[in-house]
Amino acid sequence: MIEAKRSQAIQGAEKMHPLVTLDALALSAAIRSKEVSCREVMQAYLEHIEKVNPHVNAIVSLRPAEELLDEAKRADQLLAQGTYLGWMHGMPQAPKDLASCKGLPTSKGSPLSSMEPALSDATCIARVRAAGTIFIGKTNVSEFGLGSNSYNPVFGVTRNAYDSTRIAGGSSGGAGAALAMRMLPVADGSDMMGSLRNPAAFNNVYGFRPTQGRVPYGSGGELFLQQLSTEGPMGRTVADVARLFATQAGYDSSCPLSGDTDVTGDAEQLKRDFKGARIGWLGNYDGYLPIEEEVMVLCEAALSDFANLGCTVEQCQPDYPMEKLWETWLVHRQWLVGGNLSTYFANPAQRGLLKPEAQWEVESGLHLKAADVFRASVARSDWYRAIHKLFEQFDYLLLPSAQMFPFDAATKWPRNVAGREMDTYHRWMEVVIGPTLAGLPAMSVPVGFGTNGLPMGMQIIGPARDDKGVLQLAYALEGLRAWSAQAPLAVIDALS
Repeated sequence: MIEAKRSQAIQGAEKMHPLVTLDALALSAAIRSKEVSCREVMQAYLEHIEKVNPHVNAIVSLRPAEELLDEAKRADQLLAQGTYLGWMHGMPQAPKDLASCKGLPTSKGSPLSSMEPALSDATCIARVRAAGTIFIGKTNVSEFGLGSNSYNPVFGVTRNAYDSTRIAGGSSGGAGAALAMRMLPVADGSDMMGSLRNPAAFNNVYGFRPTQGRVPYGSGGELFLQQLSTEGPMGRTVADVARLFATQAGYDSSCPLSGDTDVTGDAEQLKRDFKGARIGWLGNYDGYLPIEEEVMVLCEAALSDFANLGCTVEQCQPDYPMEKLWETWLVHRQWLVGGNLSTYFANPAQRGLLKPEAQWEVESGLHLKAADVFRASVARSDWYRAIHKLFEQFDYLLLPSAQMFPFDAATKWPRNVAGREMDTYHRWMEVVIGPTLAGLPAMSVPVGFGTNGLPMGMQIIGPARDDKGVLQLAYALEGLRAWSAQAPLAVIDALS
């Protein structure tokens, strides 16, 4: 049955316009060589979006076609005059609807946000604009980015590219689904609790959370403490991800904690021999995490691919009490989320417009004391030291990207995973907090499909600042199995 569906998906993919099936770098090359015009590209994407977006609701705030085609025409005129803006010249892009993008509203999935067009770009968005892209709209998110399920009262729920009855993940769910459905050549997102990694796994694409500080955070709002979250790239190939990351990353004086990058975006830089590399498999933290059996089966099967690259793979565990890590996470998250949303919560008329989970975060944060936050920061530091110790033995670590397959889109969050009750709205994504709290680079790579036809991914985690190494290992793995080439099943309904 699954093979029959995949065969149908391939047939559906054949009905797509050839331009929307190109990887980002291939599309970029075709535009620069004038093999295709920017206007042709924009026309193809807009027609495709019109057909398939209603099936997943991934792209929101879509700009009028006439405006976009006019911008594409101007991009062609610049090329004709010998002006090339950069590798994204004339390519369509839709930033995540948490990031400020000049001329587009930033709803953050909340009726409390202004729908007036933003007056400036976030730092990473400005860099993408400078590379020549044309912003066509935004990608849908969970309300204020809270929860790995991209639904909100402004635009509704984003659905999975491989089964429109299931969720797309979040909070970069719109980005993940749009990529998989070929509505964008490449996409940006942000990641606090797996928001680049979870939707990548759920939609069979790549999502990269960089080392803390690699991509400048901001530049609006608080600049020093909001560093659990970071912007990053998503794509259907590792080379595309690396190129977008190189565009986003690098020091910016307006973002004091930003740093230089080790990635140039040159695809040749991704080639590396991993013979003899030492890989540590964290699994489910020795039974601590509830993870669906077939998720573990897929990830464990993928370990043989690392062995085929010449790596040695061993099971390992950090010398750290994992329940303490969760408690540390709660304090950090409640403190930061509470700080961000406290103004809304303090206003009775606005409080009711926050979803219950957001209200819970703020209420919990209000009970925290300075001593609680300090103790949590010490515990976080101990966690980093424990992971750093593992990297004395291993070059890279592996974890599942999610603890379960995408669930029913009518469900806000699962109450039970693998037979265990979930005590918070986000505990089902506990598997992603380790790299976040340690500030490490982590990339979700596809590892195949379950018997239910749904995709899954696995995290490659590198030591601090080894972003290039994580991308290189993902690239080598992609050379063995290019899972993202598998066309989404939802294309069948959209294009039949």
